[in-house]
This record gives sequence, C-alpha cells and structure tokens, in this order.
Amino acid sequence: VQLQASGGGLVQAGGSLRLSCAASGSIFSLLGMGWFRQAPGKQRELVAHITRGGSTNYADSVKGRFTISRDNAKSRVYLQMNSLKPEDTAVYYCNAVHPLTTAPLYDYWGQGTLVTVSS
Repeated sequence: VQLQASGGGLVQAGGSLRLSCAASGSIFSLLGMGWFRQAPGKQRELVAHITRGGSTNYADSVKGRFTISRDNAKSRVYLQMNSLKPEDTAVYYCNAVHPLTTAPLYDYWGQGTLVTVSS
C-alpha cells in the first residue's frame, strides 16, 4: 500500500482544514488507518485512528476538534480539523495501523502534508 497525504496549508488559529490520504492497493478496506503528526523537534505521534469497521479514537489533545473518517470505495481516509491551535502545527502523515497496538504498519511515510496554524 502506498499512501499520499494532502490538504495542509496555513490557517489562523480557530480555523479549519480537511486533510485527505489517498491509498493504493486493494486491501485498503481491510486496514485500520491512522493520522500521525510530527512537530519540529518532537517525535511523531498518533492523533487519530479508525478501524476497518469505522470505530474511531483520538489523542486527548485533539478530541472534540478533529474527526477521522474513511471512504473505502475511494480508498481514502480524511481528517477534519476544526478549532485549530498553534500547537497543531506539524507535518501530518497517514499510515495503516496495527489493529491492536495502533503501531504504524508501513515504514514508508511519504512527504506528509504541512499544517501551519498562526496565532
């Protein structure tokens, strides 16, 4: 599976963005998917994931503001980000995740998409 994230940009605090992740391969519908982010000088972290059945989980820092969804027919996963804060500034990536541990499954992360939130 190859993954390509897009939709990032510059937005003011309080604004919204919608990220999209396009996946290749025929097994997309069988995979749990996650959105990760990496801020400058920090480790990559999982912010949201969605199971193949559609159940979702979020990091506490984004709960109530971000919504992850998927469209299996299009092999896409989305991240709707509302009420953005400067601390949400990061490069955002998507990856498949292990169903039990939510560890990323693929070593190749792609370029990600940069989200910059100005105060």
